[in-house]
Amino acid sequence: MDRRTFLATGLTAGAAAALKLASAADAQAAAPKGGPGRHAFKLKYAPHFGQFKQHAGDDLLDQLKFIADQGFRALEDNGMAGRPAEEQEKIGREMARLGLTMGAFVAYAEFSEPTLVHDDPDARAKLLAGVKNAIEVAQRVNGKWCIVVPGCIEPRLGWDYQTANLVEHLKAAAGVCAPAGLTIVVEPLNPRDHPRLFVSKIGQAYQICRAVNSPACKILDDIYHQQITEGDLIPNIDKAWSEIAYFHLGDTPGRKEPGTGEINFRNVFRHIHAKGYQGVLGMEHGQSKEGKAGEQAVIDVYVACDEF
Repeated sequence: MDRRTFLATGLTAGAAAALKLASAADAQAAAPKGGPGRHAFKLKYAPHFGQFKQHAGDDLLDQLKFIADQGFRALEDNGMAGRPAEEQEKIGREMARLGLTMGAFVAYAEFSEPTLVHDDPDARAKLLAGVKNAIEVAQRVNGKWCIVVPGCIEPRLGWDYQTANLVEHLKAAAGVCAPAGLTIVVEPLNPRDHPRLFVSKIGQAYQICRAVNSPACKILDDIYHQQITEGDLIPNIDKAWSEIAYFHLGDTPGRKEPGTGEINFRNVFRHIHAKGYQGVLGMEHGQSKEGKAGEQAVIDVYVACDEF
């Protein structure tokens, strides 16, 4: 090889190597922050505290770091309102540092009494106290959604009157939440696991939220509950889309991670993503296997279901 050929070959190889390094640097700069090999999830699937504690340990801030390192972009903690204010503030600061979105937490949930279906001032006061506390919690953790489960059916009162009473209670609560930027999400639950609850179907929740007519009162569509109650998941998502602000996840039977039951979660996720959903999907389920292997299986199945 003569000198000219050697130099040309060397320059070409050097340029190629430089281009490769530049491409790698660009890719690294464009990659999401977090642990090595982190998956860039298309949707904001939100683990709960304790879901990965075999990997991360009991410390909540360590769990948040692990969640972020796996590529998850949100956290859900149903019991956040029951934590001390100081702990909420620490969690909020760490979530902000990690870029995690706070999911929904419970503001009001009644499972045994027919409360909000009555025109009852005491029930109204309890609901308002719950959402006012939720506003304070949301300010500490940068939360945007709070859960309301409205209570049981009153068999001695006509269905339409119960609906009208619930709508008026929710109007009052939404009026408190709207100025603070907090949205109530009303959760229908299935009658097999939770018999006698008043709100059980997506269409019913849609009717109620349309009557409330506030951006601060929307639907929490729990995929697990709705597969049991009525199925037809994607058509019901489409019909109620304007009023859906949040999702819960869990396969059935068993209420474990996607892939352990009958629901085609990849198709559901694809459909939700195609509709432009920007909110959170709470991973409100158990795991089918114990220990670290079970936790890793949960992570792996979400990666697999998110590849569409």
